[in-house]
Amino acid sequence: MSRVREKLIGDRGFYKMVLMIAVPIMIQNGITNFVSLLDNIMVGQVGTEQMSGVAIVNQLIFVYNLCIFGGVSGAGIFTAQYYGKGDSEGVRHTFRFKLWMAAVLTAVTICVFLTAGSSLIQMYLNGSSDGSDLASALLYGEQYLKIMLIGLPAFMLVQTYASTLRECGETVLPMKAGITAVLVNLTFNYLLIYGKFGFPRMGVAGAAAATVLSRYVEAVIVLVWTHTHTQKNPYIVGMYRTLRIPPRLVKEIIVKGTPLLLNETLWAAGMAMLMQCYSVRGLNVVAGMNVSNTIGNLFNVVFIALGDSVAIVVGQLLGAGKMKEARETDTKMIAFSVMCCTGVAVVMLIIAPLFPRLYNINEESRTLARHFIMVSAVFMPQNAFLHAAYFTLRSGGKTIVTFLFDSVFIWCVSVSLAYCLSRFTALDVMVIYILVQLADLIKCVIGFILVKKGVWLQNIVAREA
Repeated sequence: MSRVREKLIGDRGFYKMVLMIAVPIMIQNGITNFVSLLDNIMVGQVGTEQMSGVAIVNQLIFVYNLCIFGGVSGAGIFTAQYYGKGDSEGVRHTFRFKLWMAAVLTAVTICVFLTAGSSLIQMYLNGSSDGSDLASALLYGEQYLKIMLIGLPAFMLVQTYASTLRECGETVLPMKAGITAVLVNLTFNYLLIYGKFGFPRMGVAGAAAATVLSRYVEAVIVLVWTHTHTQKNPYIVGMYRTLRIPPRLVKEIIVKGTPLLLNETLWAAGMAMLMQCYSVRGLNVVAGMNVSNTIGNLFNVVFIALGDSVAIVVGQLLGAGKMKEARETDTKMIAFSVMCCTGVAVVMLIIAPLFPRLYNINEESRTLARHFIMVSAVFMPQNAFLHAAYFTLRSGGKTIVTFLFDSVFIWCVSVSLAYCLSRFTALDVMVIYILVQLADLIKCVIGFILVKKGVWLQNIVAREA
């Protein structure tokens, strides 16, 4: 028993080190999601159709967000290991790759949404037997989407800079910029959604405008700080003298990063498709799931931040060639994440009956939201393990494995299951949702085996020595 405790539980110094990295990420993401929650409640006070239209668009933009995350993550594996090795030139090259990748993805996304945005929104508007106005939901969604597209370039720059800062150990500045941005978002949400203090009453368009403004504020803070603190960020010196990247490194990042990009894109698309499958049961399901996802995102920051910490800490240890320490640290970090999220799940269960009352939506949507929140809470420890296992595999460059582990699984198992159950059975949507969550137990077993076997223990920048 003492041996198991020693393997899973670290000393005070270990948890201090983990929390020094995780807490700033947790605070930044937590405040961001808290303001998104308030934003969501504000729109939810306007009506069910408005909230549903915004929720659908946010689900679509989530696919773009994950595309950018995946696009910079491939280079980010190299960034963390170059930083652990002390190679600023290597970090500089990976930054340039991120910039190119993010710019291309953003341009493609804007083109797609401008030409096919309305059709994508309509995919989620199914059935009117629950009394919802689908045409109004579509109109509000289109209105929201057009304004949100203006903020994509700012989001692209923030992700490129902030991800590099975090991979090089600077987590506080992105947190401060995020806090400032969400406060701007919150303030202008109140002013523009409801038309307070002489501002125009814009409804969902006001929510979009506030979000766009906050993203540009965040971008300015991150960019200015990075370029004015060259001692802390030596890689930024001469960053734009050229945008050329050594072809050999481009090839290596593409080999490692393409599976990550495809993974994040397909995973986000899979999540969007799951929502579409559930939406077959009516617009009230979309509204209820939106409420659940909003509070769920706030609580999920715990395992997301701890997963990011795994990528940073373990990635740096692997880059420094400390394989044994990387394995031991990883085991303790996974255990810590699961334990923390078990406690968080209890709090989420307590809040489940209360939170939906904050919304001005019909009773059926409230009931569905309460049940969705409770199910999400029960499965939170499972998701914590899956997230930490994913970042463990990714830290060692096993991107093909993570591609199979994550996006291939969601499409072959989760989406297929939800599609068949929603189209070809009369099962209640809550039963379908639970069965889809239970299917992830298969992935837990696979993840446990891969992590335990240590297939991820490799230094991918060793050849640069």
